[in-house]
Amino acid sequence: MKKYITAVCLLILFSCNNNEQKHTVSRTDTSAVAIKTDTSAVKLSDPKVQSIYNDYILLKNALVDAKFDAAKQSAINLKSSLSNYAGCENTSLVANKISEAIDLAGQRKDFTYLSTDVIGMFKNEKLISGTIYVQHCPMANGGDGGDWLSSTKKIQNPYYGSKMIGCGAVLQEIK
Repeated sequence: MKKYITAVCLLILFSCNNNEQKHTVSRTDTSAVAIKTDTSAVKLSDPKVQSIYNDYILLKNALVDAKFDAAKQSAINLKSSLSNYAGCENTSLVANKISEAIDLAGQRKDFTYLSTDVIGMFKNEKLISGTIYVQHCPMANGGDGGDWLSSTKKIQNPYYGSKMIGCGAVLQEIK
């Protein structure tokens, strides 16, 4: 009888662990798809500007998800894209500052300055397809507010992540 009880307990234990692994894999797959969909929704006429936009969106998404290392790598990629585009040298320095930040709060603070620069850039670029949404959170940066770009109308706040994911509003649509 003890053998049967032990076998049943082990079966339950292993089946619970398998469900958790499947759930984790599913969650990882979903987030990767969400990031890919977000960057592919907008097509710009200039390939260099497209690269800047894609890198920016990946950085924004990493901040939304509170992923420090992913934000750091995205900022490094964005710095490279910006430094290869004439007139964006100073903005490249801001991206570098984000990549060198020691914590998520520092990354989010500098993201405000980066967003201000790139928003102006994308307002003057030619879109082939999609819409770029300029979004704003009035509570970011101690009540000073903060803007960001998104390929979707749905608010996903990079300044607060899961703490206040829906805080914000669409200010403008760039079409």
